[in-house]
Amino acid sequence: MAQILAVGVATLDIINEVVSCPEEDSEVRAQSQRVQRGGNATNTLVVLSQLGNSCAWGGVLVDGPDADVVLEDLSRYRIAYEHCLRLPRGRLPTSCIMLSRATGSRTIVHFRDLPEYDAGHFSRIPLQTLDWVHFEGRNVAETRLMMQRVREQAPGARVSLEVEKPRQRIEQLFSLADLLLFSAPYAASRRLAPAELLARTRELAPCADLVCSLGERGAIGLSRHGFETAADACPPVQVLDTLGAGDTFNAGVIDSLLRGAGLQESLQFACALAGGKCGQTGLHRLTIPALDGDKA
Repeated sequence: MAQILAVGVATLDIINEVVSCPEEDSEVRAQSQRVQRGGNATNTLVVLSQLGNSCAWGGVLVDGPDADVVLEDLSRYRIAYEHCLRLPRGRLPTSCIMLSRATGSRTIVHFRDLPEYDAGHFSRIPLQTLDWVHFEGRNVAETRLMMQRVREQAPGARVSLEVEKPRQRIEQLFSLADLLLFSAPYAASRRLAPAELLARTRELAPCADLVCSLGERGAIGLSRHGFETAADACPPVQVLDTLGAGDTFNAGVIDSLLRGAGLQESLQFACALAGGKCGQTGLHRLTIPALDGDKA
């Protein structure tokens, strides 16, 4: 059982299921509504826990009913949260989400008014027993200090960085990661084809495995040894819910690499896992795909 820590955000997600996404300045009736915990890092941990890993989260919470939603869900998946920063005042980041029943796509309006998790609080976390530390690419200056501490104090732990959105000077973090997980929108923001993004990133991260998820087009990778690889998407019979599919994909790559698989097999497993997630609502009781007899 691998010991994994993820640093990033937890959100309160208010999800309205609609027949199809409405046009601007229109009014539609939601078919259903639910409120649940969200956030990239905690979503990834929920999946990693279901894959048999021991998980912990580092992030920021505001005391109150919204935090209770987050903590109850983390407890459900046995995810430790004693390393989070608890604030007495403020507001938990909130995502208002429209989920289209017609396509399974999601439209998100996100509100955030909360400080980021910082290196000072991270310095209190014991790192020596960790096998993997995963970071959301957010506050670059603080994240750099946290990643450097992992490198110095837990040299045996592997480090991954999710690069979902363009952020100023985020390239400064690339050399500190063993695995870089890019999104297709990030590649588009750089005006690069995904394969070109990975090729250019190799100069900044010569010792890292590089991955770019492409949604319904699968994923591509460039191994630390210079081998290019790709995996096809594994769409479900019916797409029900794409919310959290990218986080599920990231968890699949991390888990497969931890189990000793190569990058090609890891991408295949992650695509299959994310495809299965798109065929169900939410992240609970994910179907774990079997590949080459390695996964049961």
